Amino acid sequence: MRNIVLVGFMGTGKTSVGHALAAELNLNFVDMDAMIEAREERPISDIFATDGEPYFRSVERQVAQELAARDGLVIGTGGGVVLDPKNISDFSASGLVVCLQASPQTILDRVAHDSTRPLLAGDDKLQSILAILAKRQHLYAALPHQVDTNGRSIDQVVDAVRHLYRAS
Repeated sequence: MRNIVLVGFMGTGKTSVGHALAAELNLNFVDMDAMIEAREERPISDIFATDGEPYFRSVERQVAQELAARDGLVIGTGGGVVLDPKNISDFSASGLVVCLQASPQTILDRVAHDSTRPLLAGDDKLQSILAILAKRQHLYAALPHQVDTNGRSIDQVVDAVRHLYRAS
């Protein structure tokens, strides 16, 4: 059985949808960020603050390689996993990669009170979201399977992803 890999910007629903999808399909859910935090024995915000983003991306790359080598998983990636094309290549070879999308305002509504996101540190979270999206949107848009999560329930998004999985 192939993997289902959920990618997309923070706040698009990768973790919530991933848990629900895995339960419905009787697969194991793996949250890459949680796996990195467990491996590093510290929160991602500490990794960024202490060792910087390049170090985090190197650990993320190792975890992506490990997970792509496994089978029968629903994988919720970190929002920046698309920054290394090798991650997407590995995941595409081992399963269905689905990009979850949401508008900047929807993302802000979902993450506004989350203080664990190091890339959103600062006062103007919407401006940070827009700036990061501007750098990454072309990478997300290049993925062939897209699901818009705006105004949709978790169950509706799960249905859309499940449909793509069964059709692939």
